[in-house]
Amino acid sequence: MRNQTIWLNFARPFVTSLTVFMKRSDFYFAVFILLLFLPFVLFEELYEAYNAFNLSHGFIMSFIKFAILATLGEVIGLRIKTGRYTEPGFGLLLRALVWGLLGITIKAAFIIFTSGTLSLFQYLNYTNADEVFSGDFSAGKLLIAFSISVLLNTIYAPVMMTVHKITDTHIMNTGGTVAGFFKPIPVAGILQKLNWDVQWNFVFKRTIPFFWYPAHTITFLLPAEFQVLFAALLGIALGTILAIASLRARE
Repeated sequence: MRNQTIWLNFARPFVTSLTVFMKRSDFYFAVFILLLFLPFVLFEELYEAYNAFNLSHGFIMSFIKFAILATLGEVIGLRIKTGRYTEPGFGLLLRALVWGLLGITIKAAFIIFTSGTLSLFQYLNYTNADEVFSGDFSAGKLLIAFSISVLLNTIYAPVMMTVHKITDTHIMNTGGTVAGFFKPIPVAGILQKLNWDVQWNFVFKRTIPFFWYPAHTITFLLPAEFQVLFAALLGIALGTILAIASLRARE
């Protein structure tokens, strides 16, 4: 009994903090996430249909995956910043559209940088790089996956992140409306007002080498059919990172 009392006294502050932090909307959001993924676990036919469509229509699935999962990341980011999952002017569907389009470019980048990195290794006389990369896990495969990740995130990621920041700002500036979104984007004006201190010192200089390099190394060690899905899941992490970056920009 005494031990139970000790544990209750120890756990009470954590339970109280969790109760304060959690809201009814958090419960609904968790249920939504569960319902979104659970059918693919419970029904093998559905999972097989997903795999078949994914293999046949990679770009379409990339659009869908990023439109859903990366947007979920932004929603979580908004929850971190404001305590709400949505708000007037947030432009949820427009953000999903942007992420879907970015997802297509990410799929293309995966193809380009994988092929290009393997060609680079062959140019450097690593003649069996293709066989090593398509084979079982090894030090050579890890080296190639890491190299793809470094090149992808050094060359492509800053451009993609900046484009996303521009569209994100445009959505907010036009009140999250469809009509406003399809007006010409004042790219130069947005770039001039962008907080480059946060964009460079946090988003680029810290998250790319310390998070995205290792995260996408894991991505490229996975079978090709799972790479874009895993990358889209990482979009949830990206939403959190962007939320932190936004909070830093306000400080």
